[in-house]
Amino acid sequence: MKLFGLAAGVLLLLGCTLSSVLFGLQHFGLSEVWQAYVHFNGSNEHVIITNTRVPRALIGAVVGASLAIAGALMQVLTKNPLASPSVFGINAGAVLFLVLSISVLGSGLTLGSMIWVAFAGAALTAMFVFLLGSQGRGGFDPVKLTLAGASVAALASSVTAGVILIDKQSLDQALFWMIGSVADRELKHLAVVLPYVAAGWVLSMILSGSLNVVALGDDVAKGLGQRIVLIRTTSAIAIVLLAGGSVAVAGPIAFVGLIVPHLCRYLVGNDHRWLLPYCAITGAVLLVAADLASRFIIMPKEVPVGVATALLGVPFLIYVARRRAHA
Repeated sequence: MKLFGLAAGVLLLLGCTLSSVLFGLQHFGLSEVWQAYVHFNGSNEHVIITNTRVPRALIGAVVGASLAIAGALMQVLTKNPLASPSVFGINAGAVLFLVLSISVLGSGLTLGSMIWVAFAGAALTAMFVFLLGSQGRGGFDPVKLTLAGASVAALASSVTAGVILIDKQSLDQALFWMIGSVADRELKHLAVVLPYVAAGWVLSMILSGSLNVVALGDDVAKGLGQRIVLIRTTSAIAIVLLAGGSVAVAGPIAFVGLIVPHLCRYLVGNDHRWLLPYCAITGAVLLVAADLASRFIIMPKEVPVGVATALLGVPFLIYVARRRAHA
């Protein structure tokens, strides 16, 4: 049954991806998509399909899958059902590095360079948070990690606001990344981060069996011979690769890492060997579908997909918090 559900999810993802390519302000037929790749003629329709619609759909699928897996890893790592990549301060750190770079380099910073800056900022921030959460008596602690992430995120956001106040020119360029979107990206931007997020996927799947034991508690895991420090360190690396790569190419898209793991646990339970693949497929479907829906909300303009996921995520966050409070 679980395998059937996974296959159905793959078919749904293919349907959503195809719909993302076909529908929007301009609608296309399957024949036009086929002709755009087989007999490209340089027309506006073919350019939109090859340079905008297809990259947008693929980036949405990769980012959605990566954020969902990262959220599932964080929730088991921190033992916090409200955890998501933003808890690590990854989003705030990436935006801070971007704003600082834009303020210093100005127009000399290309979009390709911005992706590398965002990835570096996300990775360094997450590693810094992980180190902070490992300091003091008792070493690594989920509560310390959560507090360290929240503190670093608040600090990074404050510094970002200060830089923007001093150099308002940086706001216009930084706003593109601060909201979160899969529009106006190219396949070459995805190619930059794809090796990193793919490595994060592989690490996550390798860890899936060990995560089932870690979820039972440190004492149980140690009693069963699990290397807790190694598992947590490897999990943190996977989170950095997945969330850092996603933020680098699409900006800080919130709530995918929060919503999807809870939905998938409802479907397949807490076995991470099934949970993580389900998260990957469901996260990809959610973000591609949200991006497609965002095109029709205020046509002919578009709502950034980060806003669309926030509209879904805020009520879900309140629901999870209230359920946990009454548990």
